[in-house]
Amino acid sequence: QVELVESGGGSVQAGGSLRLSCEASGYTYRGNCMGWFRQAPGKERETVATIDEAATYYADSVKGRFTISRDNTKYTVSLQMNSLKPEDTAMYYCAAAATRGICRGDFWTRTFAYQYWGQGTQVTVSS
Repeated sequence: QVELVESGGGSVQAGGSLRLSCEASGYTYRGNCMGWFRQAPGKERETVATIDEAATYYADSVKGRFTISRDNTKYTVSLQMNSLKPEDTAMYYCAAAATRGICRGDFWTRTFAYQYWGQGTQVTVSS
């Protein structure tokens, strides 16, 4: 049974930083696509950043501000968020794919491509 557990959310003022972490237990798909999505109230869940064994992928809205990384020995994925803006306020979800190649294909931004999800951690950025 795969379980993803996020941590590191919180409240911060605009311009500040937060670091999110996701620990995956029971997930043995080394190198498969893992990443972060977010969902603000009244909006659809959207991709933030993903990572596989070869590269990282970012939504245009976070490029240059967020950095995703992973530790395959521990099956953890982290998201360093700098220069936070009020529009970054959302529930952030960790996701992981069972199918190889998701990050590099046409479906890397599609929620249905990821079989495993965490419960989410809230990020609130005040102006």
